[in-house]
Amino acid sequence: MQSITGKLIDIFSRDIYSAKITILNGIIHSVERTMEDAENYILPGFIDAHVHIESSMLVPTSFAQLAVIHGTVATVSDPHEIANVCGIPGVQYMIDNSRHTPFKFFFGAPSCVPATNFETAGAVIGAEDIYTLLHNPDIWYLAEMMNYPGVLFKDPQVMAKLDAAQKAGKPIDGHAPGLRGNDVINYAGAGITTDHECFTLDEALDKLAAGMKILIREGSAARNYEALHPLLSSHPGKIMFCSDDKHPDELVLNHIDNLVKRSLQKGYNLFDILHAACVLPVQHYNLPVGLLREGDAADFIVIDNITANFRVLQTYINGELTAENGKSLLPFKEVKPINNFNTNARKPKDFAIPAIDDHTVMHVIEAIDGQLITNDLRMDAIIKNGYAMPDVSQDILKIAVVNRYTPNAPVATAFIKNFGLTHGALASTVAHDCHNIIAVGADDASICAAVNELIKHKGGIAVATDEHNVQSMPLSVAGLMSDANGHDVAAAYTAIDAKAKELGTKLRSPFMTLSFMALLVIPSLKLSDKGLFNGKDFKFVPVIV
Repeated sequence: MQSITGKLIDIFSRDIYSAKITILNGIIHSVERTMEDAENYILPGFIDAHVHIESSMLVPTSFAQLAVIHGTVATVSDPHEIANVCGIPGVQYMIDNSRHTPFKFFFGAPSCVPATNFETAGAVIGAEDIYTLLHNPDIWYLAEMMNYPGVLFKDPQVMAKLDAAQKAGKPIDGHAPGLRGNDVINYAGAGITTDHECFTLDEALDKLAAGMKILIREGSAARNYEALHPLLSSHPGKIMFCSDDKHPDELVLNHIDNLVKRSLQKGYNLFDILHAACVLPVQHYNLPVGLLREGDAADFIVIDNITANFRVLQTYINGELTAENGKSLLPFKEVKPINNFNTNARKPKDFAIPAIDDHTVMHVIEAIDGQLITNDLRMDAIIKNGYAMPDVSQDILKIAVVNRYTPNAPVATAFIKNFGLTHGALASTVAHDCHNIIAVGADDASICAAVNELIKHKGGIAVATDEHNVQSMPLSVAGLMSDANGHDVAAAYTAIDAKAKELGTKLRSPFMTLSFMALLVIPSLKLSDKGLFNGKDFKFVPVIV
C-alpha cells in the first residue's frame, strides 16, 4: 500500500481540499480529507481525446515515453495511418506494442481505409472487417468517419460500418470539415457523436446544436484552439482537447498540458478546463481511466500550482510513477518493424508536366499554415520547352505523389503555393491517408533525388538540397514510425526540420503540412497518386485548364 498527500482537485464536487490518497494494487483505496496545508496539487491525468500515434513518428511505447512527462496518461487513438499501409495486421501491431507500457492507449476501428476510392492504399478494411474489429475488446470505438458524403448519401458500406458500431454499443467519431446546417443534422443523425475538424466557431456551434461533442484540436499542422476556445465557457461539459497529429519535436515540448495552460491564461474556469482535459473523454468513450475517486485506477498527476505556468511534477498510471520532474521513467522498448513497400526508383523525367497547346492557366494548390484546408488558385503557367514549370520567384513549386504499393505506376504531379522553397525538395512517406510518397520541390531533379532516397530506405522523410545532396530520416515501421527511442527520434526530426527550413520555407511544420496535401477528404484541392482532386466536388480536375 502506498499513499500520497496534496491539495486534491475534485472536478466532480468542484472543490479543492487537502487530502491523503491511499493506493492498493494500482487502485485508489481511499481518499481522506486532511488538515495539512499541502503545497502541491493532485488532479486526474490528461487525455488526448483524438490522436494518430503514427504522426508522432513513434511507436506507442516510445510515444508514451514522451507523453507522460506532460501529464498525459491516456489517448483515444485512431490507427488508420498504419491501417492504410498494412491493414488489420497494422492495427494489431499498435495494440500489441502498446501492451509493453503502462500508458493507456485506447484504439478505434479505422472506418475509412482507404479514405476514398480516388487513391491507392496498401489495404482495404470493409464493413465485415469493421464488425470483427468492433467485437475485439481492445477496440473501443469506430474511428473518425471521414467519408461524410457517404454518410449523407447513405452509401451501403458506410451505413453498414455505422450500424456495426451502434450494435456493438461503441461510440462513433466524426470528421466533417466545414459541414453546416441540415447536412450536420443528417450526419449526426447517423449516430456520429464527435467532431475534431471545426476551424470556425460558427461551424462548431452548428455541430453542438446537432448534438455532437466538439474536440478542440491543436496539433503540429492544424491549430484550431484560438478559433474555438470560447466553447469552454459557452458549452462546458461538451468539449474535449486533442492533438490529432503531433510531430516528435513538439511532443518533447508539450501535449494536452499546453491547452490547459492556455485556457487558464485566458481566464476560463479551472473545473471546466479539467472536465475537457480529463473527464469527458473517460465518460464519452467509457474508458477505464481513473478520475481520483475511490475504486478508480490510480491515474493522476501532481503539479506545483494551478496557474498558467504550472509544472507537472509527477505522473502516475495504475499507481506507478512514470515521470518525475520532467524526466520519463518509462524504459525504451525495442521493436520489430512491419511494412508494406513495393515500388522502384524514379527518373527526373517521371515528374515532368507536359504543356497543352493554347492552355496557359493552371490549378494551383494553396497551402495554409496551421490549417489542413487548402485553396484552389488559378494562375498562369510558365511554359518552357513544352513543359509547365515551377516559378520559384512566385513561390509556385511542383508537388508530386508516387504510388508506393505498385511498381512503375505513373507519377501524379501538380503545382503548389506557400511552401516557400527557393531550391531543393522535401519528400515524405507520411502522406495522409494512404501514405504514398509525397514530395514538393523547385526542380524535377531534386524532387527525384528526395523520392529515391525514401525508396532506398522503404520509408521516411528527406530533404534534398539539390540532386546530389540528400539528408533523410528513415521510418522503418510502415514508413510512418521510427524503431528508435522517443528522445532520439525527436532530436533527429528537429535536425531534419531545420534542414528543410534552410531551403527557405516559412511554414511552422513543413513536413506536417506536406503530409496533408494528399488528404482528399479535406477541401479544397489535394493531390493523390491518381491525380489532382477537388475535395468540394469530390472529383478529379486537370492541372492545366
